[in-house]
Amino acid sequence: MLALGTVACQEARLNPQPTASLSDKVVFSTPARVAQQNNNLYSYVKTGGFLGGRVQVYGDIRANDFLNRTSNGVTGLLVWNHTLTEASQNDVVNTWGFGYAAINQINVFLDGLDANASNFVAPAFPANFAATANNYRGEARLLRALSYYTLLQLYARPYADGNGSKPGLPLRLKAEVDDTNNNLARSTVAEVYTQILKDLDFAEQNLPLTYPTGTSPVSRAHRNTAIALKTRVYLSMGRYADVITEANKLVPAAAPFVAPSGVPHALSASVAAVFAPPQETAESILSFPFTAQDAPGTQNQLAFYFLPTSLGGNGEYSLNGGAGGILTNPGFVATDARRTALVATVGTESFLKKYPTGSPNPFTDRAPVIRYAEVLLNLAEARVRTANAVDPQALALLNAVRGRSNPAGVYSAASFAAASDLAEAILLERRIEFLGEGLRNTNIMRLNATIPGKGSVPAIPNTSTNYVWPIPSTELAVNTLMTRN
Repeated sequence: MLALGTVACQEARLNPQPTASLSDKVVFSTPARVAQQNNNLYSYVKTGGFLGGRVQVYGDIRANDFLNRTSNGVTGLLVWNHTLTEASQNDVVNTWGFGYAAINQINVFLDGLDANASNFVAPAFPANFAATANNYRGEARLLRALSYYTLLQLYARPYADGNGSKPGLPLRLKAEVDDTNNNLARSTVAEVYTQILKDLDFAEQNLPLTYPTGTSPVSRAHRNTAIALKTRVYLSMGRYADVITEANKLVPAAAPFVAPSGVPHALSASVAAVFAPPQETAESILSFPFTAQDAPGTQNQLAFYFLPTSLGGNGEYSLNGGAGGILTNPGFVATDARRTALVATVGTESFLKKYPTGSPNPFTDRAPVIRYAEVLLNLAEARVRTANAVDPQALALLNAVRGRSNPAGVYSAASFAAASDLAEAILLERRIEFLGEGLRNTNIMRLNATIPGKGSVPAIPNTSTNYVWPIPSTELAVNTLMTRN
């Protein structure tokens, strides 16, 4: 009897309650649990197969600035040579799956916040928790907007092709907890962009200007993050006047260019400092952090792809030193700091070393999303295309970015015979400045331009079926309303 009594008293040990996995009945029961869920949304978006590394790599290797060295189908070979199929698991299938997993987790969280709103009261919750919950909604909707924007750049035609009328993505805005709503037709590109902007507008209105000391404004979205992302989204849509409106919130009319409210974003004095650990400068608006205990995962890490083996990477891709490649472009001079500090030469090959933490660190570089230099160039390009003139502020913004790394290469108004020449100079500066940060494909496709070829890989015109990725076979198998690209 004593033995039985002892077991009965220890029943909790026989059926322990999990501490790392909680029922949906209690996950909104305390402020700490709600905060943990909010933090977890970032983990879904920054997974190595999505915006924690792979997407940034894919955004660069589609064009002509990198050469594949390993012929490894797991690390983007089919992306690089444009031979993807609906069943390409490592890229087409996985990127879609990780993207929609992040979107659904965000939707689950948002629905949960709404369903539990009446419970966010004293004594379990502080009196101001309603405002905190709106902060969380802002973060969630910003991450949802970023996820949808990212998927659009790969699986849908650019906005410029038909003014957004082409098939976009299934627009899932409610939590999916079973297979009831698998069948969902594609919204148009314009409709998806409308939702992206709706989410970012909400985020701007509800995110805090700054966070308390101890919370990184680089790792966590704040108000200026939403504004910065809107400049990118509007640029992708060719809505240049709206780019100017948003960018003016972050960029003064004249130098020094420092965001006047919220986090005081500004260009770093040195571009190398932006990528030196801990990679948390005032220039970085949003980038996803990693640690040895929270790594991006095998063959997802940026340093694994771009660093040579002698520096701890795997040398999957070298920089293109052939015709049309970035290293032979006369605008990327040998004395440019982005070349002297961020390019390594090994034998006859050159490699990008923006991401310096190769193994055995292991690979803990931040995955970049957006930084202040992009906002400056977004505004510069929008001003040129709106005014159709060699705009003085656009020139000053371009020179701010270019002159930091190449002081001898700054431009004067006389450098450009026409507005189109200045626009081309801005596009070149983007190509140099954001090398290896995943923006090249977007900057090509938003203009409906040809994706340049490299070596034996031919160029991809905007009329080619390979211009955008195929819809994955996994989606086609479960969504009867889905249509192919």
